[in-house]
Amino acid sequence: MTLTTAAPILAALGFVAFALTVAVVPPRSESAPRARAWMFPATTCVAFLAWTLYALANDGLVAIWQEISRSLWSNQIFIDLLIAAAIALAFLVPEARRLGMKPLPWVIATAATGCIALLAMLARMLFLRAREASARVR
Repeated sequence: MTLTTAAPILAALGFVAFALTVAVVPPRSESAPRARAWMFPATTCVAFLAWTLYALANDGLVAIWQEISRSLWSNQIFIDLLIAAAIALAFLVPEARRLGMKPLPWVIATAATGCIALLAMLARMLFLRAREASARVR
């Protein structure tokens, strides 16, 4: 099995595990968020950034456009990713503002890097929420 065959399978398995965990495990109360919850999106962000840099080093920047415009399915996948990023921003931006983050740099970073920036934004937000909760406890 090649790397390009294994990677999407592993990513799909990771997604299913995460999605089932989110759907089945009851959430903790907002007053007691997990202190280290930010580590999962931060680690995923670093891993995905490394994968992206590897792809850029191997295939170059032009390959992104070539893949996006290759077929109707390539178009569909790209549009789907844009819609998913917009949905994520719709939910993340209000909470980011409440936590004191400036959303515009995160929106620009998301437009440039997609999920890499969304994962970093989520990690930062979870970190700030945990810090806020620990400050309330003191």
